[in-house]
Amino acid sequence: MSTCPLGVWMPWWSGEADGEPPVATDGSRPAARSSAPERGTVHELAVRNARAAALFSAGNAKEAAAMFEDTLRGCRALLGRDHHATLTVAGNLGAARVSAGKRREGIHMIAENVADRARVLGDEDPRTLTARDALAVAYRLAGDVDDAVELSGQVTAQRRRNLGPAHPDTLTSRMGLARAQAAAGDLEAATALLSAAVQDAEQALPPRHPHLTALVECAEAIGMTRREG
Repeated sequence: MSTCPLGVWMPWWSGEADGEPPVATDGSRPAARSSAPERGTVHELAVRNARAAALFSAGNAKEAAAMFEDTLRGCRALLGRDHHATLTVAGNLGAARVSAGKRREGIHMIAENVADRARVLGDEDPRTLTARDALAVAYRLAGDVDDAVELSGQVTAQRRRNLGPAHPDTLTSRMGLARAQAAAGDLEAATALLSAAVQDAEQALPPRHPHLTALVECAEAIGMTRREG
């Protein structure tokens, strides 16, 4: 049977996103990196985060969580608690803990991360909405379906207002909301939501776009019939 994807967690910080080295808490910039990263530099932290992300993507959540935790300590020491890279790694760690089976611990950390992102970046910032969407997925996985439905609905409304109904991020949230509704036993609402999302995606995206494929697979997983053509 096809299964709906887990959902998009946090974007992996690459260390390259801003086009320049991050500023440390004392206002200085890290020295230019060499081909071999030194432990404790921004580049080394970015490399460790990328390695942890690769482990997580490969299904090694427990090992990834340990590496994210070490990376987070380094980010907080070098960049401060409110730097965008620190916030991203903290979100990554929360997600990895959820996947490693430490769901309550992971949910608590993601919830703190949502609050930190809203405070530092703003409530409507895409990075805040990414963390909030991840928290909704974590709630659903932990069986807190009412909280999942409420939070998924909030993120879906925010993304729909800011990005439009067929933006990939909005489609991800709409799919997450449908999954939460289905988990809560409201298959009628989930089916209606997915049907509308598939129609919007078909009009806006190419036929084999990953988000369209994921929507169709999710619809099949909750009992909807795949449309021909």
